[in-house]
Amino acid sequence: MPNTNEKLIPQARQAMENMKYEIANELGVNLKQGYNGDLTSREAGHVGGEMVKRMIAQAQRQMSGQ
Repeated sequence: MPNTNEKLIPQARQAMENMKYEIANELGVNLKQGYNGDLTSREAGHVGGEMVKRMIAQAQRQMSGQ
């Protein structure tokens, strides 16, 4: 079984990183390159949750042909 953290499309790594920093900035979360252990679980979860929310919305738009 492949590593579940392995990206199916390696080129997507940079796009995901860009999205993460864009969303953190929008939410006012001080996300920086490298170590971010000073973030609260709430802050980290808020960024990750918003990423998932946006990816689901994008997939729904694509599936509906928009």
